[in-house]
Amino acid sequence: MPHQDRVQDRAPWAVRPEASRGRLHPEPGGDARSPFQRDRDRIIHSSAFRRLQYKTQVFVFHEGDHFRTRLTHSIEVAQIARSIARRLALDEDLAEALALAHDLGHPPFGHAGEEALDSQMRPYGGFDHNAQSLKAVTRLETRYGGFDGLNLTWETLEGLAKHNGPLRRPSAYIIEYDALHPLELASHAAAEAQVAALSDDIAYNNHDLDDGVRAGLFGLEEAAALPLIGEAFQAAREAFPGVAPERLVSETVRRVINAMVQDVVAEAERRIDRLGPRSADDIRAAGAPVIAFSTPMLEANLAIREFLFQRMYRHWRVNRTIQKSKRVTQVLFQLFHGGPQMLPRQWRDRAGDPGSAEAAGVVCDYIAGMTDRYALEEHRRMTDPNVPG
Repeated sequence: MPHQDRVQDRAPWAVRPEASRGRLHPEPGGDARSPFQRDRDRIIHSSAFRRLQYKTQVFVFHEGDHFRTRLTHSIEVAQIARSIARRLALDEDLAEALALAHDLGHPPFGHAGEEALDSQMRPYGGFDHNAQSLKAVTRLETRYGGFDGLNLTWETLEGLAKHNGPLRRPSAYIIEYDALHPLELASHAAAEAQVAALSDDIAYNNHDLDDGVRAGLFGLEEAAALPLIGEAFQAAREAFPGVAPERLVSETVRRVINAMVQDVVAEAERRIDRLGPRSADDIRAAGAPVIAFSTPMLEANLAIREFLFQRMYRHWRVNRTIQKSKRVTQVLFQLFHGGPQMLPRQWRDRAGDPGSAEAAGVVCDYIAGMTDRYALEEHRRMTDPNVPG
């Protein structure tokens, strides 16, 4: 279907690609793609996106090939976001671009790496992966001759900065970028960004359930004690009696994802009907998100999160991995912060004096961009005298 025809099918409150507020650095037109399709393609071709392949969520990369990584998670989020956006007549390309970009700022080793970096950066303002995602696409990517970053549209940058809601206390980099290119931080983001955020929640809980069962951290029957999962588990077992356990896991998770998607669509339609928006700006100006779970589904989702927290994230095997990962991250930061002359040239040139705030920021960017594999290799090079530097 031609791009112009698809625009006509969108809801009045969807973001309109033909009315985009544009890019910080003007670029020539003439591309058959919409501006949000171009954003999506730039994100996919970025170095930060490729590195997500070896950045993990819970399990470090060498623990198994079947566990999710940040890359596979981002693809799953994008698939869910496109499905919801289509059902709600929103701009699918913008929702997909935001879903693919939402984890670009995550450091190696999942939340363990993030906590370790935040601890080391506390004297310098801390570390926030959302701000780091914005920094990746506006400064750290160096693929173009005329500007740093990817020069994404205002709408994509706004959604990336605010997909979790208005920023009452934005981090230092978001404040810095907003002064250059205002993103209206006090308002909600457009509906497409809200879709990407809810899709992240849906994918996150369900793939952790899947990975947790496959890793042997808990049994599916244990998770089936939870209301939403229990219904899906029973339906899958009745539909396929005697099916192999690994297939029963997949059938259960598939039904849970579908139930969550159906709930988000129905709740969004109710909220939009009450609000009566006539434009994307009406969505931004609303006092609450329009894309959300219903109250019963929110409670079920929180119960799943609590179960995973107790049975997966606090499991002794996971805790060992977390502590080792934090230690690797902390050691790398301390060594490079105290000796920025040991950084690769393109980072060393910007690092300033040892122990300085400037050096801390550069070292943080360097480590945040690492994959699990590279961080472990760099740690060995920096700490093992028998490994060549």
